[in-house]
Amino acid sequence: MWLPLLGIIIGIVLGMVLPFSVPVAYSSYMSVALLAALDSVFGGIKSHLEDQFETDVFLTGFFGNAVLAAGLTYIGDRLDVPIYLAAIFVFGSRLFQNFALIRRYLLQRLKKKPNTATNNEE
Repeated sequence: MWLPLLGIIIGIVLGMVLPFSVPVAYSSYMSVALLAALDSVFGGIKSHLEDQFETDVFLTGFFGNAVLAAGLTYIGDRLDVPIYLAAIFVFGSRLFQNFALIRRYLLQRLKKKPNTATNNEE
């Protein structure tokens, strides 16, 4: 359960430490692909908490969403139409929805845990 979160934390730390920058021309591609990948990660965490996680579904969704989002951004750039805004809207709303479901699931799990301090006092 904690492995995806650990991966996110390691990725953030490496991104802050390593001297890597994305050229401005590719920043929209990278941001949309990153948002799509984060959507897949949060979806994977939610699936794991619901005991429905499947590795092949996660991996195909992770890479497929990132490539599709970057591809839509490229097509939009060629047509001079900001298609990437649709991807940002969809992936952003799904990201927040998955985060809300994860938060609710974890809060329910914490509420169900018996309080060991009160059990020991009796």
